[in-house]
Amino acid sequence: MTPNQKNISGAFIGARMNAAGLPAYPGELPGSMREAYAVQDASISAWPDQVAGWKIGLVPPAFRDAVGAERLVGPIFSSLIRPHKNGQCHDMPVFADGFAAVEAEFIFILGKSVPVGTEITSELTRDVAGALHVGVEIASSPFPGINDLGPICVVTDFGNNFGLIVGPEIVNWQERSWVDLPARVDINGETVGETTAAALPGGPIGALEFILRLMQERGIALQAGDHISTGAVTGVHQAQVGDSSQVSFGSWGAVDLRLSPLGSEWRDVRLNAG
Repeated sequence: MTPNQKNISGAFIGARMNAAGLPAYPGELPGSMREAYAVQDASISAWPDQVAGWKIGLVPPAFRDAVGAERLVGPIFSSLIRPHKNGQCHDMPVFADGFAAVEAEFIFILGKSVPVGTEITSELTRDVAGALHVGVEIASSPFPGINDLGPICVVTDFGNNFGLIVGPEIVNWQERSWVDLPARVDINGETVGETTAAALPGGPIGALEFILRLMQERGIALQAGDHISTGAVTGVHQAQVGDSSQVSFGSWGAVDLRLSPLGSEWRDVRLNAG
């Protein structure tokens, strides 16, 4: 870890703990995804919560050649995972002075652990996949320009995750076609994205195989029960404090939510936990 990497990690941790915004990127952007994941690893080690899963994001095409990656990942902490009940409307806090977005997700809950040293194959991926659920990721960062600077920036701030709502299970998902799993995002009553699980390269299972391989490279074991959010299937839909959203998945139901400003109660909980 260089002094620059340490400063980046410390600045994002401090801003997140204090529910504060960061008007500018806190340092020089790392030169590679490997250096960015080193920042992420340091931040995870310093954060007062347990990793209970991982989000996957697609790298925008304009950045892929430069960073040598199609996807990226970030941790999802235990306190940020919420189960959904039918008819429930979730209040989802975000960084009011930063970035926020609503994303439709297909979420695996791993059925088996994947230790470091495991040979990853397509067959093993299906074997460990476990249950598949619909749900919503809330992307939020203290830094409003997080997506403008690209995937290296996203990786250094916990992958831009700040919440995961886990909706109903898709029973017998192995027997279904990805094109038969719809997803739609409405914000303030207007549809901003609509597609199917087939829009993800390789479908959700392709995203899962990617993270299994990446975690082997990073030396990180995945545990049975970990939540793997496979990517913003309809896109990253930026939203503001006060916006309401419905994320619907056809016969598998819908999730309603409203974005609220992250306040002092979060700061007090995080500081006490630390």
